[in-house]
Amino acid sequence: MKPSTTWKKRLIAALLLSLSLVVLLSGCRKESAPSTSGEPTASSAVSGTDGASSPSPDAQSPSPEAHEVDTDPTSVTVLVNKQYALPDNYNPEDLVYPDVPFLFKEKIEKRMMRKEAAAALEKLFAAAKEDGIYLAGVSAYRSHATQTALFNRYVAKDGEEKAKTYSAVPGHSEHETGLAIDVSGSDGKFAAEPSFAGTPEAEWLAAHAADYGYIIRYPEGKDAITGYTYEPWHIRYVGEAIAKDIASKGSTLEEYYGAVPASSQQ
Repeated sequence: MKPSTTWKKRLIAALLLSLSLVVLLSGCRKESAPSTSGEPTASSAVSGTDGASSPSPDAQSPSPEAHEVDTDPTSVTVLVNKQYALPDNYNPEDLVYPDVPFLFKEKIEKRMMRKEAAAALEKLFAAAKEDGIYLAGVSAYRSHATQTALFNRYVAKDGEEKAKTYSAVPGHSEHETGLAIDVSGSDGKFAAEPSFAGTPEAEWLAAHAADYGYIIRYPEGKDAITGYTYEPWHIRYVGEAIAKDIASKGSTLEEYYGAVPASSQQ
């Protein structure tokens, strides 16, 4: 018995529908299959495993070592060097006399420091004394006028080019911040002299200054970075966190801020 025309049409329609479903399902499987080309899929490029947005592979993240240069003259972490200067006629407003021995008795300008630095210096001197190291201050704060007179005297003595290797142009001196001090032994021997290097006092400062927020500001072998010759007696207060970071790396304040090398223009 032959199937009717209507039945034939229905059979053909059913076959066509089945074939369409097979093709559709095959295409879906290909789209959902993981990539084997090594390229990330669209979803993996947008989100990480935790669903958070992931940066583009080409995006440049800031280095954890990078620190913005501090140019605020009132900040204890301010960078003052051959490139970065203090504002004209800057005068710290919180200068005090630290309760530590100096090589002189008079309460004069160069005995003063900013309050936070002075308090840290007192702790540093006390700790040194406990270790049998007796320190004395040589020169701390200098006004702009004092630094000008001092620098001009060095220029007259050694010429400007040489003077700039060991003395700062006015406005570029750390002593003007009230955060730096030259230190010696209590007997005053080798005060602010190259021969201070290697003394018990110099070695103690190099090993322990950072514990009290101070750094050896112009370390040995860093002349090309700081712009100054080695000064084991010149310590600068920057706070414990930065001091320990710099000391642990054997670096400088310029390197901490990425301001390397210091300009040779001043």
